[in-house]
Amino acid sequence: MSELLSIGVSHKTAPVEVRERLALTGESGIEFVSAVRGAPEVHEVVSISTCNRTELYLVVGDPLEAESVVLGMLARQGGIRATELSGSIYAQRNCEAARHLYRVTSGLDSMIVGEAEIQGQVKRAYEAALAQETTGPLTNHLFEAALATGKRVRTETGISSGQLSLASAGVMLARESLNGLAGKDVVIVGSGEMAETSARAMSDDNVSLTFVAGRRASRALALADRFGGHSVGIEQLPEVLATADVVVCATSSPHLLIEAGPLAEVMSHRDGSPLLLVDLAVPRDIDPECGRLDGVSLHDIDDLEAVVRRNRRGRQGEAARAEGLIEEEIQHFASWLGSLEVRPTVAALRMHAEEIARGVLAENEGRWESASEADLERVDAALHAVVNRLLHRPTLRMKELLDDRVHARMALVRDMFGLEVNDDRAIDSAPVDVEAIAEIRQLPEAANAPQNSRD
Repeated sequence: MSELLSIGVSHKTAPVEVRERLALTGESGIEFVSAVRGAPEVHEVVSISTCNRTELYLVVGDPLEAESVVLGMLARQGGIRATELSGSIYAQRNCEAARHLYRVTSGLDSMIVGEAEIQGQVKRAYEAALAQETTGPLTNHLFEAALATGKRVRTETGISSGQLSLASAGVMLARESLNGLAGKDVVIVGSGEMAETSARAMSDDNVSLTFVAGRRASRALALADRFGGHSVGIEQLPEVLATADVVVCATSSPHLLIEAGPLAEVMSHRDGSPLLLVDLAVPRDIDPECGRLDGVSLHDIDDLEAVVRRNRRGRQGEAARAEGLIEEEIQHFASWLGSLEVRPTVAALRMHAEEIARGVLAENEGRWESASEADLERVDAALHAVVNRLLHRPTLRMKELLDDRVHARMALVRDMFGLEVNDDRAIDSAPVDVEAIAEIRQLPEAANAPQNSRD
């Protein structure tokens, strides 16, 4: 029987230095997902990679073997020994895996509870998997349901009202560190959504803004026009660092943009003027060693916890309501998943019982020389009647057990009777909801903003 398996790390289990090594971005991320899809026992896969998490949602034959194989692949991808990574990895199956994805999509598992960006990130991850043809009936249903649940949570609760983003939390941290930003020279490295959100969060602080961009110079220029600053190319970064008070980095660059050696040279010409660095990127844009330089204060995404904690306390009531909605929705998923478990198990149990009945008839065939054709038909009918009556109540009960424990129960039934079940037909018959996929692609862009847009 195929099972749903999720494997991942997040801000709750691993520091940023581990998460950045496991980030699945760009071509290497696409190649990794293709390799996982080609692994033994893996039938479907969708990956989610954001600032705060890297997660794989898989449909597998043998979950123990698949977990071991994929964990090894993740460890090699990040250049980490599997034994060292095991303490940071979490793995969940079936409804627990679905519940986790529902909570992620609804913003309940985010560093900033209720953040809107994560729903857009999940949507794009699913669309990328569709384009890469690594999904299938089970993951299609899972992600359609998760995105619909996230939309329902944001519609029916106030979980996202007045919510912070990671970018605005980073600005708040900078504001608290410097007792205000008024009159400060602020450099924003990046031109994506996080850069824009950072600039918007400073719009009332009377700061002098400089946007530094690489490939998207036109975008940086547009941001500069919008927020009353100016823009420069990435090659001018050392020059603007020489006069900056605050630097916010928010790109998806695969390599460091600010390194300790060059920054030390810049700091030697600043006459002791302090520099605050805020790195919101994963993988990080700023060399951690920069924080050791005299006059430099460095904060990365994991340092937002104090700001996040205040935000979380204010959302506890709405979060509780959201959890209730998720539990309602997970029961629907459990019923659907359970139907995939129950149908082939019931069919296998009935086939097993009928094979026994036919075997008994065959074993006693030589003892009924005097029996007429009509007598043999009556014996055959009686045996089938016994099979039907014996299985009637268990069949009804199995069809009623469509909750989040159905997988374990069906596994027990199969184990007790030694049943071999091929569930490919059941899963393949689960239709892809084309309308649901189309609706997902039409989700409002306000809910789909990227958390760490590539510069």
